[in-house]
Amino acid sequence: MFRPRVEGVENIPGDGPVILAGNHLTFIDSMILPLVCDRQVVFIGKDEYVTGKGLKGRLMAWFFTGVGMIPVDRDGGRGGVAALMTGRRVLEEGRIFGIYPEGTRSPDGRLYRGRTGIARLTLMTGAPVVPFAMIGTDKLQPGGAGLPRPGKVTVRFGEAMEFSRYEGMDRDRYVLRAVTDSVMTEVMRLSGQEYVDMYASKAKAA
Repeated sequence: MFRPRVEGVENIPGDGPVILAGNHLTFIDSMILPLVCDRQVVFIGKDEYVTGKGLKGRLMAWFFTGVGMIPVDRDGGRGGVAALMTGRRVLEEGRIFGIYPEGTRSPDGRLYRGRTGIARLTLMTGAPVVPFAMIGTDKLQPGGAGLPRPGKVTVRFGEAMEFSRYEGMDRDRYVLRAVTDSVMTEVMRLSGQEYVDMYASKAKAA
């Protein structure tokens, strides 16, 4: 439908565990990303994506289940732990796990501070991180609601990053922050977004 331009997809290893980490502009990012990769991308999503009612709800459940989304109740107190353990299991199975380190959609198109779950995953599993950038999806679906409009989309993948030098340090908060920031720096370079050193969730609540 959108005929996205894809750059650097050859940077995704052909086998073994891989973490895809990128920016999150709008709802359809999670629909486009799995469709431009040769391997299946497993990612977590709100459980409401597969529990909706009516025709729209059934179509959403069919699509997200088909492309590999694992529903997780992220609103509960243990939502973050469940997401982390789900990602670890997927990677230990030698599969691709997709994640948005910002934790939520950008409220204004800028790139926000990454949460350190991405760092814990790569250090716990040894999986390389391939950064990616979604470009133009916010113009297709402003605010993340409603039917997408026609437009140009680019999905850009960077070179794989590995952090074996920090093996065994997945509980060191300074290491976790350094790893996370290095990934977000690459996402910023790929996307061309302005960076904001605060969490997107706090920006939304302000």
